Amino acid sequence: MSRSMKSTHPSADRNSQPIAEALVAQVDRATPNLQLLEIASGSGQHAGFLAPFLPNISIQTTENAREMFPSIAAYAADCATGNIRAPLHVDITRDPGQWEVPPQNASYDYIFNSNMMHISPWACSVGLFRAAGLLLKQGGKMFTYGPYAQDGVLQPQSNVDFDRSLRQRNASWGVRDIKDLKVLATEHGLRLEKQVDMPSNNKFLTWLKL
Repeated sequence: MSRSMKSTHPSADRNSQPIAEALVAQVDRATPNLQLLEIASGSGQHAGFLAPFLPNISIQTTENAREMFPSIAAYAADCATGNIRAPLHVDITRDPGQWEVPPQNASYDYIFNSNMMHISPWACSVGLFRAAGLLLKQGGKMFTYGPYAQDGVLQPQSNVDFDRSLRQRNASWGVRDIKDLKVLATEHGLRLEKQVDMPSNNKFLTWLKL
């Protein structure tokens, strides 16, 4: 696969290492044949970076924008551990039973979603938690990464400015509040288990399937 097929994003270049450290510390690295579903894989950079650290975990990439599939496939092809699956088309606002390739319920050990919720309509966040509630095994975890408000407070000023710019671009976008996500989690049988402060005023959240 030609390296020219790979798309790169400066933000992913910056945050891949801290995301990997936060995620690797919270997964089972010994049990073979575990399954991780990445929702909104984008360029495929995160999967490409994560996979070598998790040779016992198969990473199923997904993306709504089909034009990103060649980039995701290029990262998968270059992965030395060979544990990245070809991307599936997923519109996260749809019930998993309506996805192009419907997954089985309780078939995933982990779900990972980075930098989607604030640059997508609220319906995507709703769909993400619905999917996690259906697709995670009991005791499974969903990891989400990005900027978040907490109990109505968004800090620092750079995140306030970022939120304003997002909403100016699209009124349905914006930084989400953890308290609102906790409500979604409860509705779908999850709870917030861990919260890690990350560089660039982001957070890494761990949601446990009960």
